[in-house]
Amino acid sequence: MATTAAKRSKKLGDLSVDEFLTSGFDSDLEDDLIEDTPNSGGDEKKMLPSELGSKNKSGGNLITVERKTKKGHASEHKDQLSRLKERDPEFYKFLEENDKTLLNFDDSDSSDEEKNHHVLPEKLEEATDDEDEEEEEEEKTAKRKKMDFITVSLKMVEHWKEVAEKKLSPKTFHEITQAFKACVVTAKGEAARPDSGKFKVTDSTVFNTLVSFCVRDLFVLLQKMLQVKPAKNKSKIVLPSSSPLWGKLRLDIKMHLGCTIQLLSCLTQTSVTTAVLQHISAIVPYYLSFPKQCRVLLKQTIRLWSTGDEVVRVLAFLVLNKICRYKQEAYLPSVLKQMYISYVKNSRFTSPNALPLINFMQRTLIEMYVLDHSVSYQQAFVYIRQLAIHLRGAMSVKKKENYQSVYNWQY
Repeated sequence: MATTAAKRSKKLGDLSVDEFLTSGFDSDLEDDLIEDTPNSGGDEKKMLPSELGSKNKSGGNLITVERKTKKGHASEHKDQLSRLKERDPEFYKFLEENDKTLLNFDDSDSSDEEKNHHVLPEKLEEATDDEDEEEEEEEKTAKRKKMDFITVSLKMVEHWKEVAEKKLSPKTFHEITQAFKACVVTAKGEAARPDSGKFKVTDSTVFNTLVSFCVRDLFVLLQKMLQVKPAKNKSKIVLPSSSPLWGKLRLDIKMHLGCTIQLLSCLTQTSVTTAVLQHISAIVPYYLSFPKQCRVLLKQTIRLWSTGDEVVRVLAFLVLNKICRYKQEAYLPSVLKQMYISYVKNSRFTSPNALPLINFMQRTLIEMYVLDHSVSYQQAFVYIRQLAIHLRGAMSVKKKENYQSVYNWQY
């Protein structure tokens, strides 16, 4: 027992491995955590975990540790601080100097302390249908507020024009582009949506003034702001993406280009379509900076080249020719194929009114084939081979359908 007592008096860090394993894991910390238990004679004795375990094995009865008194939180806190003062006087002194509120507290114990704690109810109340409806209504109201658009007025357009002509800034260009997007939504006959931007255009005068400014003057001012130097060799082109300001304006320029294509697809007046095509022809380098927008533009322009009025067709051809001259490898093969298919469709039925269109398409298509002889040869070989297949079918299988595949204007 003396040896055991001696081991207990040692600190945990001073114990050897054998002493640690035979010490019953007793420490000063256990003495602090285990409360005093009353015995039958009224004397108080500390029950260590090792002693509790041995008595439980020998007696067969489970011995429980009971508290002598139900201490309040204040008393427990006071006992802990008193032990802290003995063990670590420096830290206790630090608390006295820096946090006196931790040491000065009401040490009156009362069983009412624990009664003051909040107790959760056995059953939580569920939200009623009325509350759910109110939440849904609030969400709808919030969405409505988000969809409040600013109606573009003629005064706003004039102000933007005045500011842009003095000195176009990225902020002003952004505002004008957003308003131009609203014009396109109006031209398509669609209602304003959250993705339509923050503006809406309802007045025809505002629409005409804003669209006219965007397709005639805006990119002239943008070119000055970007300070893109023209190429020394006229056969080459300098892309505006080389400008230091391109990063700030890129998204707005991309939006304008996409909106211009959409506007082109829904216009019915020849004069407006002509103005938009002239604008597109002037800003081809910008489209070449965005391959996706450029492919969409080519598709739309081929449609106008084959179906529009005479002036519209000429301008559409100029745009096609300009893009393919600068980016032959990227666009010429697919453009030649689409133009040839459109030409064949339009030459199916002929009349005095249709012949000028067919002749125009023949001449302009030849101009496109001249751009690259190797690409033209490959496509010509494919389509001449198809003609030979139709001819052989008509000669070998002498039926009406096979004759009609040869005896027509398309062939």
